Amino acid sequence: MDDVAAEAGVSRLIVYRNYASKADLYRAVLTGVRDRLRDEFLAGFERREEEPGFAVHAMVIVAREDPDGFRLLWRHATREPEFAAFADDFHDRAVAAVDALVGALLPDPALHRWATALSVDYVVQAVLGWLDHGDPTRDHELERRVTEGLVALYPTWL
Repeated sequence: MDDVAAEAGVSRLIVYRNYASKADLYRAVLTGVRDRLRDEFLAGFERREEEPGFAVHAMVIVAREDPDGFRLLWRHATREPEFAAFADDFHDRAVAAVDALVGALLPDPALHRWATALSVDYVVQAVLGWLDHGDPTRDHELERRVTEGLVALYPTWL
């Protein structure tokens, strides 16, 4: 909590006035990233005909806004016993959203579940890797390449 206070430029007392514990702070970060991803995804969903890579774009936007929070949600929370259920639930919701987009394109139920989960994991890992090694000025290129990769995968599953 001392590190959080120092990074925020406030006293530890101020941090504890807003968050009773480190777990509360952790949960607030996870919730904030989750909510931003949901909002960006829903906004993009409205434009899905004009912007087929809207889901990838949503991930990149939120990852750039809060890279540490994005990493916390997708990389670290799943390994924390207290937060693993939160991370797993969000992953399942992301898979369900992709499932709704894919619809009946993949009629084999086992293949369908595998492909939708793989699609989410592919995008998440691509964005996490890009955060670690990519050039922010080339985010649009990443979005295009990841989207093209997804589009190329689907015919191989039919």
